[in-house]
Amino acid sequence: MTLWFVFALMTVAAIFAVLWPLSRRGRADSGGSEVVVYRDQLAEIDRDMAAGIIGAAEADAARIEISRRLLAAADQSGQNTPVQGSLTLRRAAALVALVGLPVIASGFYLALGSPRLGDFPLAERSKVADANQPLANLVAQVEAHLEKNPTDGRGWTVLAPVLSRLGRYDDAVRAYRNAITYAGDSADRRADLGEALLGSAGGVVTADAKAEFERAVALNGDDAKANYFLGLAAEQDGRKADAAALWQKMLAKGPSDAPWRPLVQAALVRVGGTVPDVSPGVIAPGGVSAPALPDGAVAAAKDMSEADRGAMIKGMVDRLATRLKTNGDDVEGWLRLVRAYLVMGERDKAMSALADARQAVAKDADRLRQLNEGLKNLGLDG
Repeated sequence: MTLWFVFALMTVAAIFAVLWPLSRRGRADSGGSEVVVYRDQLAEIDRDMAAGIIGAAEADAARIEISRRLLAAADQSGQNTPVQGSLTLRRAAALVALVGLPVIASGFYLALGSPRLGDFPLAERSKVADANQPLANLVAQVEAHLEKNPTDGRGWTVLAPVLSRLGRYDDAVRAYRNAITYAGDSADRRADLGEALLGSAGGVVTADAKAEFERAVALNGDDAKANYFLGLAAEQDGRKADAAALWQKMLAKGPSDAPWRPLVQAALVRVGGTVPDVSPGVIAPGGVSAPALPDGAVAAAKDMSEADRGAMIKGMVDRLATRLKTNGDDVEGWLRLVRAYLVMGERDKAMSALADARQAVAKDADRLRQLNEGLKNLGLDG
C-alpha cells in the first residue's frame, strides 16, 4: 500500500511541475496605471497655465502630446482584456488535466493491468521452443525454420522421422530426400526413406520403396530394416521361399538380443519358414548341443575350457530369462529358454519356465497354440 501511495505522490508532483507555469499570471500590465498618469498630467497643465507658469501655446502643444500618449495607453489597456480570458482557460485546462489524467490512467489500469488478471508465463513470452508444447506446434516451428533455411541437412534429418510418426508420409518422403541431399547418403537414411514410401503406399512395398531398400543394402549389407522389407517385398510378390531365406539369414547373423528378432521370427513363421534356434559348433557340458549363441560367442567358446564354456552359456540363459520377465509375449524366447534348461540338465527350471510361459501368453490363443506346438517338439506335454 505504501508503494502505491508513493507512486500517487510522484504522479501529482509531475503533473504540478508541468501545469504550474500555465496557471500563473503574466507580468502585471502597466497599461491601466499609465492612463491615470496621463490624465493627471493634463489636469496639471491646466493648473500651470492658470498660474501663469506656461503660456497657451506651450499648454496646447503639451496637451496634444499627452493626449496622444493617453490614447496609446488606452488602446494597450483594451488589448490586455483577452489575456485575462486566456488565463482563465489555462487554469481550467490545468484543473481538468490534474483530475482527468489520473482518472483516465486508472480506467486503463483496471481494464488492462488489474492485479486480478492471470500471469503471462515466461515460457509463453520466450521465443525458444518449449518441449511441453504440442508436437504439431514444434513441427510447425521446425518447418518454418526450414522454409528459410532449405539447405539445413540436420533440420531435415530431425524432422523426417517425426513426420513419419505423425503419419504425414508424403512430407516425410520429401524430408528424407532433402536429408540425403544436404546431410549425406547413408544406409539408415535410404532405409527410412523406403519405409516412408511404404507408409505412403498403405503398407505396400512399391518399386520406389524397394529401390531405396536395395540402395540401403548396397551401402550396408546387414541393415536390418532394409533386409526385412526386402523380405516383405518378396512375400508380397508371392515368393515366400525367397522371403524365408532372407529372414532366416537375418536371424542367423543377427545378435540374439536384437529388438527386431520377434518381428522377423513372426514373419518367418507366417511364410512357413523354420526359425533357427541352435547355433552349431558349441557343445554344452555332457556332450549335448547348447542353446543358440551369437556368432561372436560361438567363436569365443571354442577356445574355452569346459567350465568356462558352461559359465558363459549359463550367463546367457540367465539374461534370456531376465528379458522374458519383461517381454512375456516372445514365444520363441520361451521355447529357447525351456530348451536351454533341458540341455543344461535343469529340468525343474525348465518346467518352471514352461509354467511362466503359459501364464504369459494365456490370453493370446495364437501364441498359446504356438507355445504348445513348440513344447511338443521338445518332447514335453503341450
